[in-house]
Amino acid sequence: MKLRVGLFVLVLVLVGAPSASALESRFVVSSTAGRESLQGRCAAWGCTVSKAGGSSRRSEYLVGTPGSFDARIYLGALRAFPGVVRVELAMPGLFGTTNVIVRTSLGAGGLRLLCLLHPCSVLYGLDGILGQVYLVELLNVLDPVLSLNLFRLLPGILDAEIDQILSIPGLGAAAGEPPPELTEDLPYPYYGSIVPMGYALQPAASIVRLAEAQNRFAALGTGIIADIDTGVDPTHPALSSALLPGYDFTRNQSGGSELNDLPGPAMPVGPGNTQAVRVNQYSVAMVDQYSVAMVDGPPYAAFGHGTEVAGILHLVAPQAMLLPLKAFHSDGTGLLSDILRAIYYAAQNNARVVNMSFDLTSYSPELAAAIGSAESQGVIFAASAGNDGEQTTVYPAGLPSVMGVASTNDFDQRSSFSNYGNGIVWVAAPGEGIVTTYPFGTYAAVWGTSFSAPFVSGGASLLLSIQPGANQNVASLAISVAQPLSQSGMGNGRLDLFGALGSTLGHP
Repeated sequence: MKLRVGLFVLVLVLVGAPSASALESRFVVSSTAGRESLQGRCAAWGCTVSKAGGSSRRSEYLVGTPGSFDARIYLGALRAFPGVVRVELAMPGLFGTTNVIVRTSLGAGGLRLLCLLHPCSVLYGLDGILGQVYLVELLNVLDPVLSLNLFRLLPGILDAEIDQILSIPGLGAAAGEPPPELTEDLPYPYYGSIVPMGYALQPAASIVRLAEAQNRFAALGTGIIADIDTGVDPTHPALSSALLPGYDFTRNQSGGSELNDLPGPAMPVGPGNTQAVRVNQYSVAMVDQYSVAMVDGPPYAAFGHGTEVAGILHLVAPQAMLLPLKAFHSDGTGLLSDILRAIYYAAQNNARVVNMSFDLTSYSPELAAAIGSAESQGVIFAASAGNDGEQTTVYPAGLPSVMGVASTNDFDQRSSFSNYGNGIVWVAAPGEGIVTTYPFGTYAAVWGTSFSAPFVSGGASLLLSIQPGANQNVASLAISVAQPLSQSGMGNGRLDLFGALGSTLGHP
């Protein structure tokens, strides 16, 4: 251990070519203790304090540090001062900060102690009750990668990776002409709610033999399906009775509503005032002018995505409960750290199935570890294959313990936007012109592998209806009983829910 810490110090010395003046830094310090307390501490540390502003409960101060490599230690030292609640670099010079996902054997308390001696700060845990994975703000030493590598050498640090930004792959697919089913609004009773006939009886449901599977095997879904996405419209008439409260990881608050992303109050669209409008790149929705204006522009490029995915999950497994885990913003971006939190949250809140309609192009050890941990508890995973139209590898679909799902059209041909390749595709499912729920209590037609994945996730819940002890291996084997496709790179073929459920009961 002494050798590893010594290596950290040695590298700091070896990279000490820049002059001391080049490394001078200033910090903005938020404190409730007052200026005199802060000045008293700084007298011993050689730093200077000036008032910078603040609120009635706490004040902000500008703290200057002497020009030396000791500045790396100041970030941790200042955070340990009595009354200090936050420290940020004001003029970082060669320094900046990077958020790092850290696996440690030290626990929260031990990791915070480590960060008192080294340039880091523990933000929060990512794995719930397990207490092994944390998000840490790391002060860069000249270069983020160098800082990460140095940090990995510290005692008790098992692994670390830089937090990443993920994107929802629905943004790669382009909406086509809205299908006629989108405007077939004759009321239709569907397992406790009234929905449009075009939603309940759409071609995609027939293609995967949904009604046959539900009726023959009395399988309507069971347990909890978690959807890691942009959230959901909790007021939607078709979904409200099937929704659990969920959690918003983008705001760190209870409730998985995506309506909080809107600039104003969400109003249900009125009957007779709607028309089919392309509300984003991959969706055509039945909306009014007020709703269209609210979601116009790049900040809302993925608004509604979670509600759309939830609608397909409910279509396939109407008696399953849906757990909306909001880890993405309405523009379609999210952090890997929030994805990890959502996966651990789902497993620790009794989810049996997790739908993941998103991807990233680089492998993440902690994403694989989170999924592996949940899978060991019996959780089943399905993920979209992505919408680049390429034979490529994306994650989490490319992980061996996840069913990656490609998209097909109504004629069992691979969608032009769908990624393919047996390394990421376990099975394919319809993903063009799917009619599903949309915020404001209305419906949309959608395109993308994002909307193929929930057919498989919902299918896993149907399987649990007849085989409650099914796990990832059992579900994957059942879902692999699919209809062959002529094109290569489409895994086991196109999803056949009747065949999948029948295979587990010995039916031909």
